[in-house]
Amino acid sequence: MTDRPVGKTYADAGVDLDAAASVKMRIKDIASSTLDGTVVAGPGGFGGVIDPDPNGDTLLVASTDGVGTKLRIADALGRHDTVGASIVNHCINDILPAGALPLFFLDYIGLSRFDPDKIAEIVSGLAKACADAGCALLGGETATMPDIYDDDDYDLAGFIVGTVRKDALLRPENTSEGDVILALKSGGLHTNGYSLVRSVFETDQNPSVLATNVPETSHTLGELLLRPHLSYLDALSPVLDKIKGLGHITGGSFYKNIPRALADGLGADVDVSTWEVPPLFKFIKESGNVDDQEMFRVFNMGVGMTIIVEPGLVDDVLNSVPGAFRVGDVVKRAEGEARTKLIGL
Repeated sequence: MTDRPVGKTYADAGVDLDAAASVKMRIKDIASSTLDGTVVAGPGGFGGVIDPDPNGDTLLVASTDGVGTKLRIADALGRHDTVGASIVNHCINDILPAGALPLFFLDYIGLSRFDPDKIAEIVSGLAKACADAGCALLGGETATMPDIYDDDDYDLAGFIVGTVRKDALLRPENTSEGDVILALKSGGLHTNGYSLVRSVFETDQNPSVLATNVPETSHTLGELLLRPHLSYLDALSPVLDKIKGLGHITGGSFYKNIPRALADGLGADVDVSTWEVPPLFKFIKESGNVDDQEMFRVFNMGVGMTIIVEPGLVDDVLNSVPGAFRVGDVVKRAEGEARTKLIGL
């Protein structure tokens, strides 16, 4: 490996989170003109919620996302099954915060040339994850566009629809000061922060670095980076009626995603000493000399989902959800204050 630039940031790698947040606010304003009385929750949440039948008892919850530049790691290693699983599980985790269970999934694969083996491997990952979740892989689109994608480049996006009973919908406004924040561990980077990792290790220029052993583990960098995004469906389905909200820790990490599960005027105090940051994140930090604040702004740092629970049900949920642990509290926040504060950082 070559010497790394001092203080590597996500912006250095071409991803400006602040600009992205600004653009998303503009998109939200534009989209608002299309929303009618059937929309229960529009852009801004993890999943959009719609009422297809005012006389019925079921809501539809939908979400879409992509795998990001994890695909470049998959291409470098010639392994494409885990990216399929990653996008399915990511989308499942994005409708869970509404209390929804998956109904069906659609995919989009865009690539420079038709590669039957690569496509079959991607779809096998999609199908396995859907089968594990009891979710139909209903269809999709495979588009060959040599003028858009170069050489072995491809893109993968997913679209999911799930259902939740109207009386079981999880709403941010139901959270309160004094609620407790629990968490579940991630399986790695999941589907976020790969542009920064690729910049830190210069994987595009030197893919052999992916064979480097990650300190404190028995795995290579490539193996850990290709681990699939975990689904929290099985762990959380039994307790959806006992919790107030969920924060899927994806792009923007703790700062962006925990507040999406909280009512206005509330914030989160998260104690970062309550879990051990996995070796992969330490290796990224040290190799790129990445600042702690930047690490916690970009990566999930070992926490894939946060769970908002009223105090009286904390022990019940901890006993019912294997691996869950307490990380913080819901507190009041004045307007203009950062809604997430990381204690001990």
